[in-house]
Amino acid sequence: MCDMKDLAKLFAALADENRLRLLHLLKDGEVCVCHLQEVLQTNQPKISRHLAYLRRAGLVAARKDGRWTHYRLKLPDQGGGKILAETLDSLGRQAAIKKDHRRLKQVICCS
Repeated sequence: MCDMKDLAKLFAALADENRLRLLHLLKDGEVCVCHLQEVLQTNQPKISRHLAYLRRAGLVAARKDGRWTHYRLKLPDQGGGKILAETLDSLGRQAAIKKDHRRLKQVICCS
């Protein structure tokens, strides 16, 4: 089981709507920041700030490709992974999350 400090970090990371949206968009694979920016319709510094927060919490991993950075979901160990999986499953039923995924498919197809 995760220790209390790890759980507090996990719950803090999950306590923001934009971070929840980002995590759900990353659950099916790697996504470029530029695509996340278009889906969430916000500026790159804001997206990067949220992704950095998630990275510090151990929930995402990054890969550089030239000037672009691609992010992917990184499941935490033990209890934290179960909490994240349940959270993402629950989010998947939200209309706004479904809209985000439709928009991501459109953005990726047009790139």
